[in-house]
Amino acid sequence: MSKIKLEAPFTAFKGKICKHSKIIYAQRGDTQYTSQLCHPRTKPFSADELARQTKFGAAMAAVKALTSEEKAAYATAFAAQSKYKTLHGYMVAQEYAKIV
Repeated sequence: MSKIKLEAPFTAFKGKICKHSKIIYAQRGDTQYTSQLCHPRTKPFSADELARQTKFGAAMAAVKALTSEEKAAYATAFAAQSKYKTLHGYMVAQEYAKIV
């Protein structure tokens, strides 16, 4: 395993680092995440995969367009269920199910 010196804000990195890795940085709220793709995808997406990506994008857009009344109704329904861990995940799942 190679030895590397990480600069701030990355003071630790866990896992294998190889020459063909693609290191990814992402910010979620106040947390900075680091990840790597050791074997990145080389094939193009299939028609089914592209259709699912489009459907998911439409569901995300629908969640962003919700009114405060609709969000309040979702919050009430979210409190009564136990499958989903976050309100946002619940709203995305419900909007995804509405798209044909």
